Amino acid sequence: MSQALDRQFLLDSRGTSRELGAFVVGAAFHQAGGAAGFALGDGTLRLASSNPATDWQTVEAHDGAVLAIAADARPGFVSGGDDGRFLRIGLDGTITEVARFGSKWVEHAAAFADAKTGVLACGVGKIVHLFTAAGEPLKTLAHPSTVTGLAFDGKGKRVAASHYNGCSLWFVAAKTDSPRILEWKGSHTGIVLHPAAEAVVTSMQENALHGWRLSDGQHMRMSGYPSKTESMSFTRNGKWLATAGAESIVLWPFFGGGPMGKAPTELAGGDNVLCTRVACHPQHEAVAAGFSDGLVAMADIPTGRILPVAPPGRGPVSALAWSPDGSRLALGTETGFAALIDFTPR
Repeated sequence: MSQALDRQFLLDSRGTSRELGAFVVGAAFHQAGGAAGFALGDGTLRLASSNPATDWQTVEAHDGAVLAIAADARPGFVSGGDDGRFLRIGLDGTITEVARFGSKWVEHAAAFADAKTGVLACGVGKIVHLFTAAGEPLKTLAHPSTVTGLAFDGKGKRVAASHYNGCSLWFVAAKTDSPRILEWKGSHTGIVLHPAAEAVVTSMQENALHGWRLSDGQHMRMSGYPSKTESMSFTRNGKWLATAGAESIVLWPFFGGGPMGKAPTELAGGDNVLCTRVACHPQHEAVAAGFSDGLVAMADIPTGRILPVAPPGRGPVSALAWSPDGSRLALGTETGFAALIDFTPR
């Protein structure tokens, strides 16, 4: 891959960066995409506007580490922490407590917004708590074991949670809450839903992925990783599932009968450095990937071309997020380096 990265990195010419001094747990853009939020292990959020000359705002959000961040159903962000609080963070830095769960950690946060309504979700132990867009309690969804991943489908109609021995899918607006339980023995550590709700995939403790085709429950087994997969992302049309956990970006084909019986495509590999994070572009068939040496690159899936984004040397990449229109990429590392890259045509 090094030969493909001989050109100038975009961070040099199109990036705005900061040294934040703490592990970057996650990153997100609010629904309109103008501002980005970075969640840190020191309990703060850093808010960066679309103006590169503007200082990044520090929000003292949690008493302890921030464990999760997501774009809010309204302008701003939601976050969960090991202080047991589920918060809304406005674009001006205003903090609103949605819920408090005592000594229990709020390890997962998600939200869905559309033109008429929205819903917030957080995972606390075995329970997923749902709230209206106004922050009012909506319902609680109990699982057989600790929730390890949380995601809404592309229309916000269903919420999915991974847990031990499988995952559960719930209809948000159901009058009677009865989940569709998809079973597979083992420890499932994360979850992602196909954009067209054709499949659900979980990462597993034993360096593998497991999936279910939702039309008939057919199992999908994707293995061969040298490390655990801590990041997964579907392309916009659901044609490919990009994954971390190997010395390249591993792309599983979800077309032509795949992924079963199909070999994955591997991009941006060859330097014996693990891919730690992936984020598919929201508009194009491309994927941004971060590696354990700090390198960030973008791969065009149809052509295999690699675009250098940020050079190695700043610690393992721990966060990647695209703005909704795909014009900006947020990245963060375990050493506290964070940056915004502008992809706007010039």
